[in-house]
Amino acid sequence: MKYRVVITLFLAVFLLVGSCKKDPENPSKPAGDYAYDPTPYDLVLPSNRGWNSFPIPADNPLTKAGVALGRKLFYDQILSVNNSQSCASCHKQENAFADPSRLSAGAFGQASQRHSMPLFNLPWADKYNFTGQRYFWDGGANDLERQALGPILNPLEMSNPSLEPVLKRLQAHSEYPGLFKRAFGSDSITSVKLAKALAQFERTLLSTNSPYDKAERRQRLRTQSEINGMFVFNTEGKGDCFHCHGNENTAYFTDFLFHNNGLDAMPKDSGLGRITGNPADLFKFKTPTLRNLAFTAPYMHDGRFKTLMDVINFYDTGTKNSPNVDPNIAKHFKEGGLNLTPQEKLDLLNFLLSLSDTSFTRETKFSDPKFAF
Repeated sequence: MKYRVVITLFLAVFLLVGSCKKDPENPSKPAGDYAYDPTPYDLVLPSNRGWNSFPIPADNPLTKAGVALGRKLFYDQILSVNNSQSCASCHKQENAFADPSRLSAGAFGQASQRHSMPLFNLPWADKYNFTGQRYFWDGGANDLERQALGPILNPLEMSNPSLEPVLKRLQAHSEYPGLFKRAFGSDSITSVKLAKALAQFERTLLSTNSPYDKAERRQRLRTQSEINGMFVFNTEGKGDCFHCHGNENTAYFTDFLFHNNGLDAMPKDSGLGRITGNPADLFKFKTPTLRNLAFTAPYMHDGRFKTLMDVINFYDTGTKNSPNVDPNIAKHFKEGGLNLTPQEKLDLLNFLLSLSDTSFTRETKFSDPKFAF
């Protein structure tokens, strides 16, 4: 009996001590140590051919504490005006940080104007886009820090009238002042620090482990259909996809730029033109990456296409002439479109599906920290 009591007491003390330990992967369970911690975040870039570094702002280096704070904020509904919505509400990890809804619902259930873009491999835009417009469908933000604050203030999204009430909620929170101190050296919460933390987390969202990538690393063989589909993708006069969905080496499957892809003869959304005021930019939208298409339906800036085959059929024979339509779309008008065969469409579909990275949608370091154990 004595031994049983001793063992029981030992287990109780062990569990008590263990529950007080700091969980480095879960910033919502701090151990009370909020000392400034500038330990760099170990960002491992992919070994795939064609990938290389991207610029990181000198005033916002990646740190473990900053990324952890950004991750917690990303999943916290405290950022919305009525505590009903987080960034993750419209950017779901299982959908490659996109939204399966055509138009995401805002804090009061209101429909947004556009389909939520996926969030991964974002910061290479800072390297390959030399304009002042890089993020959002219409280029409304020129860096990730500004992009991070946009939805918080958008009346159709998180609906805050200004950042002041958001900062007050964070400052009055039991944990956030300490977590900001750990990340930035001060428990005074500002909009700049909020933007920096969210941007740090978003810069870590890298997706480069699809079947396509494994084939590039000689870890698998492509199917014959994927090989044929890659030919359609990269061939002038076939799919012609490479013009907009590549750049120096096609590793990112976007050129990070803006194009009018011929969706409508009379477009209603002015796109990039709304931001720049330049008539030559009207109806242009950011080229989305083709990675993770298996998870990011529906497609286009307004989510009009439910399936990937719908998209292929549109580019095959459905494009329409309109002001500023991209020359690589317009050149096929005389022929009535690309005129791909059914087999070419199927091969192209299989190649595009090979760009989807299941491990990214399951990576625990990107998941809600409340459920990371």
